[in-house]
Amino acid sequence: MSVEAAKALAGAAAVNNHVTAATKVVGVGSGSTIVYAVQRLAERVREEGLQVRCIPTSFQARQLIMQHGLVLGDLEIDTRIDVTIDGCDEADKDLTLIKGGGGCQTQEKIVAAYSDTFIVIADYRKDSVKLGQAWKYVPIEVIPMAYRQVMARLEEQMGGKGELRMAKAKAGPVVTDNGNLIVDWYWDQAREMNWMEVNTTIQCMAGVVETGLFVGMADKAYFGQEDGSVVDRDRN
Repeated sequence: MSVEAAKALAGAAAVNNHVTAATKVVGVGSGSTIVYAVQRLAERVREEGLQVRCIPTSFQARQLIMQHGLVLGDLEIDTRIDVTIDGCDEADKDLTLIKGGGGCQTQEKIVAAYSDTFIVIADYRKDSVKLGQAWKYVPIEVIPMAYRQVMARLEEQMGGKGELRMAKAKAGPVVTDNGNLIVDWYWDQAREMNWMEVNTTIQCMAGVVETGLFVGMADKAYFGQEDGSVVDRDRN
């Protein structure tokens, strides 16, 4: 089974198991896997007449919601989110996540944090025992004027190396939906990390907007497998 098919299985499982007739507000994550969850959600809305509003976590998510004819919600109006479904770049055995490969981690974290339930979907490649097996850096959103200072502080206090993420289809750096920059921190793989402490330390650096570490946030994850099955795991 292809990676894309595995993503589709995970997305469908999350929507089937966590969106019910009682669900009113759904947070929609960003990235390649969420596309399949939105497709399945749109199918169920058409088939079952579900009445849901969708809160986007990025420009991409907003476009997906509208393209599939779903109702676009807003955090100012929908202050309570029943469930958020989102992908990840890597998840460890405790469902500590690295997110932000697509540069959307700040809005993703806001929506996930204000949700009653946060569900993660991914293919088998993202399922790790320990962070670093599949993904080598933590994306950090920073205020543009402070990117050099943040990179220096990261290396000083945390080791490893910080790199400003450069754009592929434009000259210069990647600019987030919030108008900020992304520093990718390649941590020292030989060093044991307490990710809760690491996350707090980075968040306290002046100029940092948000990290791509999601610690103790995910309630459950679904991983689509090569053999066509779906493995689910609850947070320890």
